Amino acid sequence: MPAAEVVTTIRRYLSFDATFLLLILATAFTRFYRLNLKLFHHDEAIHAWFSYELLTKGTYTYDPMYHGPILYYITAGMFRLFGDSDLVGRLVPALLGVLIVVLVYFIYRIGYLDQRQSLVAGLLIMISPDMVYFSRFLRHDIFMLFFTLLLVVALLYYLERRQLRFAALAAVAAGLALSCKEEMPLILIIFGAYILYLVIRRRLPLPETKIWVRDLAISVVIIGGVMAVLYSFFGMHLETLWTGPFEAINHWLAMHGQQRLGGPPYFYVLLFGLYEVPIVILAGASVVSYAVVQLRRRAKARIESISAEIDGLAGVQTVSPTGRSFDRRDEFFKFCLVWMAGTMVMYGYIGEKVPWLIVQQLLPMCFVASWCLREKKPDERLIRHDAWKTVTVLFLIVSLFVPVYGFGLGYTTYHVQFDRKDISEPIVQVQNSEDLRGVFRDMNAAGKVVVASQNYWPLPWYYRGDRWNKIQFYGNRIDENAVLASDPDVVLTDSGQSYPSLPGYEKRTVKLNYWFSWYDNQNRVVDYYFNRDGKLGSMNLDVFTKIRPLDQIPAGDLVE
Repeated sequence: MPAAEVVTTIRRYLSFDATFLLLILATAFTRFYRLNLKLFHHDEAIHAWFSYELLTKGTYTYDPMYHGPILYYITAGMFRLFGDSDLVGRLVPALLGVLIVVLVYFIYRIGYLDQRQSLVAGLLIMISPDMVYFSRFLRHDIFMLFFTLLLVVALLYYLERRQLRFAALAAVAAGLALSCKEEMPLILIIFGAYILYLVIRRRLPLPETKIWVRDLAISVVIIGGVMAVLYSFFGMHLETLWTGPFEAINHWLAMHGQQRLGGPPYFYVLLFGLYEVPIVILAGASVVSYAVVQLRRRAKARIESISAEIDGLAGVQTVSPTGRSFDRRDEFFKFCLVWMAGTMVMYGYIGEKVPWLIVQQLLPMCFVASWCLREKKPDERLIRHDAWKTVTVLFLIVSLFVPVYGFGLGYTTYHVQFDRKDISEPIVQVQNSEDLRGVFRDMNAAGKVVVASQNYWPLPWYYRGDRWNKIQFYGNRIDENAVLASDPDVVLTDSGQSYPSLPGYEKRTVKLNYWFSWYDNQNRVVDYYFNRDGKLGSMNLDVFTKIRPLDQIPAGDLVE
């Protein structure tokens, strides 16, 4: 078959829509493959526990320390439908991680991204280590990220179609995002400031005044209604409607000042350099590309203006140049640039520094990064198509970017998410250790367990319900004789406040949870960057197991 026919056949069967569908399926694989490979993170276990309590006891009260209610309602509903387990708890976050890529397609459909940009943005979101990791993670951030992008998409459709249903969808998305986390109002301020700028500059094609005022009023009512219903627990705690905002502000101002999990303003810049180098490079190239294109446009406009003046002096009648029309892709790029810069400044300033907050900055960066690979007009190309330059650029892309950054990005994604062992990565923050699987086997085989430790999560989640009946819990170390008198099969204590030994028991020390320790690795940053073998900090448990013949130990399975 001639080469031309082969290319035609490939294009026929591998259209843009088909290619994007393959991208969505590949994203689903990265989100759902072995979704319960790792034990729950410390925070995941807490969120799953509260959801289980909501399901079994039917109670919920807003506490700003644990963020908004929507995660708990949805997770409790999933537990009701499919059973309570690690896997079920992560299903909705994984689904939302896929739907974020689906929303990219709808931005393309409305004309704010071209085909290349859509594929690039979707690919970057699909393979980004942070996006993959936190799409498989039961925290509020992926919920808020999805609703934020849904809000953006709905607003774009409203601007194009000018239909109330899209304004209502945007309002629902905003209300749900505000029901996720307390920093969402700041993101809405960033969005609102940019929209106001466009309105003042008369760059935004709004509907008639009476229409957009009506739609805005209805949207505000919808947002308030969604938040009122969810935060009040469907009307059961109406006092939350006036106490909740003040509690949230006071709590997070205190956390900002306390900096319980503090870090420098450039904390997230370091994470970008550790995990998202290709995206950062493409985003930088896009900013440079955009700046050059704008300079060329302004120079061209000045030349045309001077030519018109000269023609006028010569008595030559000319057609006055009209203003440049609303360019959807230009405006969306500038919006994403403001979105990215605004969130980076915001999260850099906020005192609490935790790795999952990077996704709010990373999503707009993925859109910004796609700009330099867009379908370009001849006068917008930074590099002219001279043969030697084309060959040089292609050589650099193939020989450097693909194997080094492409493979590196894929490897990092695999390493942080699909490696079951305890890994030395800042992305994990405080991850429950895989050592606990052995502890669970001992506890499952035991008839009675004593927990004498102030550090014990995620045990309430993994031994929820009737499984907790075998556990005698003490918040701290108790007298050794009291432990022996209860004759437990397993004793768990904080290794910092433990017993030297217990007669009749074997003792071993395991990690309860662990985290990347900057202070232990700050003198070998370059070496760590390439080897990922840094020293971990951890909370440890001493596990005492009763000595008995092996044939008397019943088999036990890991709690799921």
